[in-house]
Amino acid sequence: MIIKELPSEERPREKMSRYGSAALSNTELTALLLRTGTKEKSAIELAQELFRIGGFPFLAESSIEELSSVRGIGTAKACQIKAALELGKRMTRCTAFEQPSVSSSSDVATMFMEEMRYLKKEVFRVLLLNSKGRIISTETVSVGNINSAFANPREVFSPALKRGAAAVIAVHNHPGGDPQPSMDDKVTTARLFEAGKLLGVQFLDHIIIGDGRYISFREEQLLDIFGGE
Repeated sequence: MIIKELPSEERPREKMSRYGSAALSNTELTALLLRTGTKEKSAIELAQELFRIGGFPFLAESSIEELSSVRGIGTAKACQIKAALELGKRMTRCTAFEQPSVSSSSDVATMFMEEMRYLKKEVFRVLLLNSKGRIISTETVSVGNINSAFANPREVFSPALKRGAAAVIAVHNHPGGDPQPSMDDKVTTARLFEAGKLLGVQFLDHIIIGDGRYISFREEQLLDIFGGE
């Protein structure tokens, strides 16, 4: 059944107009992005197929080529999906960065969770803060492989010194989904903590992003072994 043959109250566009976007299911929202179906499937059926394949992780992780290879999607629809996902990421990031200050590790984890939880490679970033804890910027230090992302202290603290940051918070992801720190993570954190003391830039925390979970070195008191507060 094509969407036009559905009762008006069940059509995604009419349903959104009447009840708002929150009333639509994931497949209905995706169907609105796709706009049209094929001779064999409606837009809703195409959306259902995407969620059967892998849902949000599949949509987030797939390239344009991978999405367009799904029968009935094609390059145009794949680009529409990826554009919508990217806008969502940017809106989340913009809202987070407009916060006047960072007051906890969970604030930082929330800021980066949706952006980093589905990444296929480890990405190491650093959040720069001024003396009042206000966010100056976020910088990508390195992009590694599925198991590691090298973080050289010089590359971590160089943007902090250039921007006059008083403190930094390191953030990186574990593509496997488990945020538990590895031995390399602990060694890297120790090096960054010592480098911060030498440079006069406070190293506040190292947060590891997993799939819906995070680990904070400060919250877990792992910084204590380096002489942290």
